[in-house]
Amino acid sequence: MTSFKPPYTPLTELTDTLLQRGFALLKNQDFYSFSHTKETQWDDLKPEWATLESDQYLKDGGTYRKRKHASVIVCNQEVKSVSYRPHFQPISYNALHGGMQRWFTECSTNFLKSTPLHNLLSSLTQLFDQIESSQTNQVLEPNRWFTEVHQFRIDTANGIGRPTPEGAHRDGVHFVAVLLVDRHSVKGGESRVFSADGPHGERFTLEESWTLLILDDLKVLHETTPIQPLDRLHPERTWRDTLVLTFRKDNFLEDSLIAQNLTPFNQDQPLC
Repeated sequence: MTSFKPPYTPLTELTDTLLQRGFALLKNQDFYSFSHTKETQWDDLKPEWATLESDQYLKDGGTYRKRKHASVIVCNQEVKSVSYRPHFQPISYNALHGGMQRWFTECSTNFLKSTPLHNLLSSLTQLFDQIESSQTNQVLEPNRWFTEVHQFRIDTANGIGRPTPEGAHRDGVHFVAVLLVDRHSVKGGESRVFSADGPHGERFTLEESWTLLILDDLKVLHETTPIQPLDRLHPERTWRDTLVLTFRKDNFLEDSLIAQNLTPFNQDQPLC
């Protein structure tokens, strides 16, 4: 493991870094430029994290995680909402919470239709289309990116909070983006990124709001270490908020045995 200091990527080197290293980290000022947004626009969305609801699926019995979830399809700067569908991961990707449908409260309409979120989704999918073209050495048509939106709050009301209780993992998608929304009076929460096919890894802590970590899920594994309260007299006032976005090219990752009971998405329906 190397580097405790965040290994920020200059915006001009974003594509090459993601191609070569499998992950890239944008400091907040570069994040605003990348997503064509202003800090105030994102700050206006912070209250959305105060409305998250308890995760009822934690197998360790914890109460430290609150979340909301939604699914959208992004293509050529268009964002299409789809009927709510459960979050599902096979056990092969999530040994702790995989293999089951997890039905969370859907993200609010205000959040899903917000300009900052749409701009970020558009910028990320354009980047991923660029990556795809670079890897094939040809100009490709824009992909349809089947995207899951996860809002998380990890708190320390009971002394410790675990952002990734499943440990180091892949999400079973093509790309993952982790946006730090807020840290309030906590310590810990170190991000760790490991090469999927070798011993190399890096560790660093996201401390400034609106820092964006982008991961190639085919090349790296990731995890975040537990957080603890700095204010032990008022641990209920401490938290770590993130927005996690996952992107797959072909379809949503779902349980094939129950997919027939969900509202189907017409794969032939034009979106771009």
